[in-house]
Amino acid sequence: MGDQTHGEPHTHPASQPDDVPGIPGQIVLVLQGGGALGAYQAGVYEALHDAGVEPQWVIGTSIGAINGAIIAGNRPANRMARLTQFWNGVARHGSAAASWLPGLENWLRDVSTVTQGVPSFFTPQLASWTSMHAQVRPEEAAFYSTGPLRETLLSLVDFDYLNEKKTRLTVGTVNVQSGRMRYFTNRDAAMEVDHVMASAAFPPGFPSVQLEGESYWDGGIYSNTPLEAVLDDRPRRDSVIFSVQLWPSSGPQPESILQVMSRQRDIQYSSRAESHLDRQKQIHRLRHVIRELGQYVSEEHREAPAVQELLAWGCGTTMQVLELDAPAFDNDDLNRDIDFSASGIKRRWLAGYEDTARLLKLAPWRGTPDPMEGISVFRMASRSEP
Repeated sequence: MGDQTHGEPHTHPASQPDDVPGIPGQIVLVLQGGGALGAYQAGVYEALHDAGVEPQWVIGTSIGAINGAIIAGNRPANRMARLTQFWNGVARHGSAAASWLPGLENWLRDVSTVTQGVPSFFTPQLASWTSMHAQVRPEEAAFYSTGPLRETLLSLVDFDYLNEKKTRLTVGTVNVQSGRMRYFTNRDAAMEVDHVMASAAFPPGFPSVQLEGESYWDGGIYSNTPLEAVLDDRPRRDSVIFSVQLWPSSGPQPESILQVMSRQRDIQYSSRAESHLDRQKQIHRLRHVIRELGQYVSEEHREAPAVQELLAWGCGTTMQVLELDAPAFDNDDLNRDIDFSASGIKRRWLAGYEDTARLLKLAPWRGTPDPMEGISVFRMASRSEP
């Protein structure tokens, strides 16, 4: 993790990622929500950073929005130090005495997080635990206060730099009243800490955040994989998209109630990434078909406004989606997304680094895309072992 984690040096893999050749189109980094699992995303970015591959656009939801804001909201030379500072701040050290009994260490860790919170991230609102039926203000309608996260973000994200638009940032939210997904981006308007806070406001743990007079929650409760933000963007541009998946969309048959509950969360939070991609592939293929059909329209007919409007739906852009799937570890439990243990953060960070270094060496963007297909997908599962 960066240069060090709580005084301990971070050990990189033996082989560093080689310099990569030019990548066609804009470089986009898409980050899912997943709480403590987001340490994997930090490792992904570190490998990109070490290889000199800086994203031009970062899209995130929940913890992905927090990591994304730290990346886009700092100059490249400062990004790793800020990411390391954030994850060092949320890391917790458990009791060595608990490790002798299987499951006890995880249980103590989870109880500590639930009852005490994470000091630089969220802290309990005790009144909420004892009076859940009481009518309160929106910022009090949650089990935890995210006031510490606000202070952390203000110390780690340079919002003046972010709004210079050197790197584009997009965060996903959902409107509490309408239930509609909304993406905020610094390309269209200045972004503040509240935009990032809203994208991380996962209910009922965290309170909603007011933006433009309306309440917003974490976009992950509607769509946890914000890939559509780039696939639906206009104007469309050729893109190489590093899509970081924290929750597996496929998995083994559960053999216990706890495994059923864990698998249910995987499916819920993977948020239809596969179906989104299938739909977008169909749409992009139709855009390419329209482009090809336009070659058979005579010059005379092409001048007609109605024909020009129809042909405008066509395009020749290509989207190369490079999917990185975070690993599952043997001792992961149902609450792995609140595993803020220093050891859990370290191993997920390292897995993200190693997986991305391997992906960069494969350089799948070098392939020649099918001229009739608008989107290609390259999936790579993690090789990391427990």
